[in-house]
Amino acid sequence: MTLPRLSLFDTDPAERDVDAIVIGVHSRDRGDLLVGTGAESIAAAFDGRLTATLKLLGSTGAAGEVVKLATLGTITAPLVVAVGLGPEPAGETPAPEVLRRAAGAAVRALEGHRRVAVALPVPDGTGLATAVRALAEGALLGAYRFDGYRSTPPRTERVASVALYVPDVRDRAARAEVRRASVVAQAVAQARDWVNTPPNYLRPPAFADAVARAGESAGLEVEVLDEKDLRRGGYGGILTVGQGSQSPPRLVRLAYQPASGTPAARVALVGKGVTFDSGGVSIKPNQGMWQMKSDMAGAAAVAATILAVAALRPRVAVTAWLPIVENMPSGSAYRPGDVVSMYGGKTVEVLNTDAEGRMILADAIARACEESPDVLLETSTLTGGQIISLGRRVAGVMGTPELCEQIRVAGEATGEPAWPMPLPDDVRQAMESTVADVCQTNASQERVGTMLQGGAFLSEFVADGVRWAHIDIAGPAFNVGEPVGYLPKGGTGVPVRTLLHVIEQLPG
Repeated sequence: MTLPRLSLFDTDPAERDVDAIVIGVHSRDRGDLLVGTGAESIAAAFDGRLTATLKLLGSTGAAGEVVKLATLGTITAPLVVAVGLGPEPAGETPAPEVLRRAAGAAVRALEGHRRVAVALPVPDGTGLATAVRALAEGALLGAYRFDGYRSTPPRTERVASVALYVPDVRDRAARAEVRRASVVAQAVAQARDWVNTPPNYLRPPAFADAVARAGESAGLEVEVLDEKDLRRGGYGGILTVGQGSQSPPRLVRLAYQPASGTPAARVALVGKGVTFDSGGVSIKPNQGMWQMKSDMAGAAAVAATILAVAALRPRVAVTAWLPIVENMPSGSAYRPGDVVSMYGGKTVEVLNTDAEGRMILADAIARACEESPDVLLETSTLTGGQIISLGRRVAGVMGTPELCEQIRVAGEATGEPAWPMPLPDDVRQAMESTVADVCQTNASQERVGTMLQGGAFLSEFVADGVRWAHIDIAGPAFNVGEPVGYLPKGGTGVPVRTLLHVIEQLPG
């Protein structure tokens, strides 16, 4: 996926030679509209009639609403795109997520227009960098499009360039945010592409090869374990889940080291890579099963995150682990009642072959802990319980309380909301087995606290002294509805930006 070129400008937006210019409008108590800061010269060019005209076209100023207006020569750009910013702020710039969504919605609505300028509100001074980051990310991610495997490509041209209005293009912080946003957005787009790829084109060896190629191109250390390596290494969880498929499993390791000096921290990333999840012998209902091509979204996010790390080069050492399998029913598939010897020797009693993600993650977590990371961040589309508990936008986070809070704060800053959840003792006690060290799910098979069961199980494989967090993205990783803001339909790339935010804040 090629995203637009991103730049800054500080000249008069009304004189900008582009195909379309984006402005913001606020709603007011009396039903009037207020043009957002940064677009005053455009409003002036319409002799006070801009807001009245936009109202006639249906604009209300509601957040994310997009209304287009032909300028008929009033300004240089032939098209004004007014995007709603919600109620008039009390003397402040709109919140970063409001700006991010507004930029995304506007640029997404401008397919077919190659050159776009964005004159949405940014403060002059404190808060400028935060606002520029939000606008840059929103604009680039809103331009994302997955053309897929159509025999005839879409006729609509993509947006090729986006220029953001700032008070001073020489501002170093603003320029740095543009560079960072280009790297981050490309990483998110890569994660989205992998998630959106049909499962017959992205079976485990193909996914592992694609990640390895990307890692090598980024200058990362790359290691791929095939089924023979996994057997020699004793990776029972990965092998067991993968044995029902004709497409053999893989474990990919990617590593980044700072160029010089002692790393500020050592981070392990682990992501679930089930390229398609049929449920195995405990087969899923057919309705909606096609969405299970997204069950590798955790691995896609982890791989994309370390690709961005390689480009941003923080003083943090990062290693990524991607266990990759296909969970299929067959004569060789694993069964409820099986006992599996995992990496490191712990034994697990299988009660549900559709709880496969925790099996492969446990192997990867145990292996990652052998390298003594300071922090372990794992993310996965692990449980339907996450969607039931928190919906399709808010990830569930379990693990070390302080780290979970860091992730919540990072999610709030990046627009990828996450909420810390408990790991009660009674949930773990209900997973006791009479024939193995631990049951894979609640031994009574009650559908209670299923998201918490996943976290409790994974905690068994985290080494003592390692701060860790499990981020359940079953809902947030894949948008089953219509596009909204900068989120497309399909793969969203969550939680790449959260993981990067946490990594950049370490140690802490």
